[in-house]
Amino acid sequence: MSDKTLAIAVSSILLAAFFLPALAQKPAPPQFTAELPAGPIEGKATRACTECHEARIILQQRLSKTAWAKEVDKMTKWGAVVGPDDRDALIDYLSTNFSPDQPPYVPPHSASEKPASAEK
Repeated sequence: MSDKTLAIAVSSILLAAFFLPALAQKPAPPQFTAELPAGPIEGKATRACTECHEARIILQQRLSKTAWAKEVDKMTKWGAVVGPDDRDALIDYLSTNFSPDQPPYVPPHSASEKPASAEK
């Protein structure tokens, strides 16, 4: 191996040693944690629903009481832990807080997004 080839190989190894760890340690994308609104069954709703998905999935829904009942029954069949004594209270909680007459859900924005005024 010539001195030039050796120098290129060593330079390549040093560059890889410097840049590869930085690439492997990319920061995780921002995680938006959301909480369900306060209420008498909030804790049970949080445990039952967020076992499988983020609260944000619920926050963006706007369903009627009938639709929430179907949703709760479906999720219970899929494994959500909702006791029979809590079913009606959970449906009332969800249909009160996430009914069609509630304002639309506005998701939070990450700090990495450009403000609208910066886009020109």
